[in-house]
Amino acid sequence: MKRDGLIDLNGAIQHPGCKLAFEVSTSLGQEQDLDLLEPVTGSLHVECTGNLLILSGEFRSRCVLECARCGAPLETDLDFEMEDHIVVEGTPSCYGTGDFARVEPEEDFPIFDGNSLICDAYVRQGVLINLPGQPLCKFGWDGACPHALRTESARPDTGHPGMQNLGKLLHPQEPGA
Repeated sequence: MKRDGLIDLNGAIQHPGCKLAFEVSTSLGQEQDLDLLEPVTGSLHVECTGNLLILSGEFRSRCVLECARCGAPLETDLDFEMEDHIVVEGTPSCYGTGDFARVEPEEDFPIFDGNSLICDAYVRQGVLINLPGQPLCKFGWDGACPHALRTESARPDTGHPGMQNLGKLLHPQEPGA
């Protein structure tokens, strides 16, 4: 069951061997340094073994990133898979022991509220982990990029300007020289 961005996984957690599947679509709200052109969509599969909750999914979206060389905007397809194993504590209620199983949170940034998955938080982690490290425009590192040529020709060959002043401290000029 889905409600307010939560996917209730208690049924699977209390009944080991139960398999659930969900279709997911989320815009992730306002993300700093991430411009989604379309919602992240995909499917999420859930299975509980009794002591582990296995989450797996396939997701896709389209976003705008900056070229690592020239800073030009790049429209990029983002397709990724996720698989996570979440520790489950307690005895599932289906065994009639009077106890119940619950997700044991281990995350610095929670993806569970009780036994319900916070869908946006889970998908957000997948998106951020799967973004390309150094996206490049069609010119790559070695091509004659018109945007990079402008910025590269404006740079002096002597390095960072702050380093020039540092060099003067190490090798002061003698007076009168």
